[in-house]
Amino acid sequence: MKFNSINREILALSIPSIIANITTPLLGLVDVAIVGNMGSAVYIAAIAIGGTIFNMLYWPFAFLRMGSSGMTAQAFGANDSKQCSLVLYRSLLVAMTVGFAIIALQYLIAQFAFLFMDISGDTLKYSQSYFSVCIWGAPAMLGSYALSGWFIGMQNSRATMWISIFINLLNISTSLTLVYLFNMGITGVAIGTLTAQWGGFLLGLIIVWIKYTPKHYSLQSILNRNELKRFFAINSDIFLRTLCLVTVTLWFTRAGAQQSDIILAVNTLLMQLFILFSYFMDGFAYAGEALAGKYIGAKQPQQLKGCIKSLFHWGIAMAILFTLIYLIGGESFLALLSSDVNVVNASSTYFPWAIAIPLCGFAAFTWDGIFIGATRTRAMLMSMATAMVCFFVIYFTLYTTIANHALWLAFISYLVIRGIVLFIIYLKKPLLTLLGNNEL
Repeated sequence: MKFNSINREILALSIPSIIANITTPLLGLVDVAIVGNMGSAVYIAAIAIGGTIFNMLYWPFAFLRMGSSGMTAQAFGANDSKQCSLVLYRSLLVAMTVGFAIIALQYLIAQFAFLFMDISGDTLKYSQSYFSVCIWGAPAMLGSYALSGWFIGMQNSRATMWISIFINLLNISTSLTLVYLFNMGITGVAIGTLTAQWGGFLLGLIIVWIKYTPKHYSLQSILNRNELKRFFAINSDIFLRTLCLVTVTLWFTRAGAQQSDIILAVNTLLMQLFILFSYFMDGFAYAGEALAGKYIGAKQPQQLKGCIKSLFHWGIAMAILFTLIYLIGGESFLALLSSDVNVVNASSTYFPWAIAIPLCGFAAFTWDGIFIGATRTRAMLMSMATAMVCFFVIYFTLYTTIANHALWLAFISYLVIRGIVLFIIYLKKPLLTLLGNNEL
């Protein structure tokens, strides 16, 4: 692989994003680690329930990150500082509006969430305590999504990396102080998480103000009808795409749980290999968002083609690397994750499916980043919806015959089809020819 300027740009953007991806889950792990030493499994259960509720609450709003990155990258490539600022303001406005709406509706959200979780006793009590504190971080969380996408669009993934590291350090120090020095228990853990969320968001705003000093524009400019129409068209496609993704993810977990506790544990264990691979591939996808958007905004087709070619070279390299790692040490890694001999032994039956994930999934991650940068979100929705339908057709057709193998075959096919559909769309209508057009 020729190491040219595009490859250097890809690494400069992807490596900080990979580091940020790896450190982001630590926010939840720190909470679990602290409450795990508080003397009761109820605390761990409460944190797990609370974390699940917030994941499901915030996940659909990931469009705030993905939508803003592509639009910002295109404005950056066109050297349009005004549009860069306006995308930031619109994204933050939507994030704050939705965030404070969530706070206003917290009672209804809590009632529905805890009814759905079907828990009681001390677990319910402590989960409610955790929820009642962390819900006040909704504007900060959604605002951080918007800032993260904007930084990527501005070709600055290092900002998101340092913010992620800061959030974790602030969470650890605050939670430990409140729990062990002030004996605040699970409320202290929740306040630590809340403090970290707002601290990270405020740090992001400070970086924006110091490094970029965006100009102020009138509310009329921010609420420009045509630009808002494009903003919501792009983000509504991503929102619907995310719902498709959530549907597949939830069904994968549900289907495993319906078979047995062992199968659920096996699938969860093997899925960690997919998650680990996704942390790295997402880093390269973010680089694709930034660079594809920049070259489209600058109307540089040759650089765009070179960028796409290099991104796929890196994707193939990562797929081969992870396949070899999983072949050589994957089963040992699973043994580190679980001390249950029955689960580890049972996982060997399905382990070949996990080995297939990198080679079958790298194209989907790579194309996703490129199409986000191009703001071709309707194409992304089409690929995800097609893959979701194929997932369920394969699963329901083969489940009675090959059981859990059908679930894994459906999941692997879902990854492959996402990449294939986007590739076909790319061949049909090259990205640069549809600059500024979100339709297929």
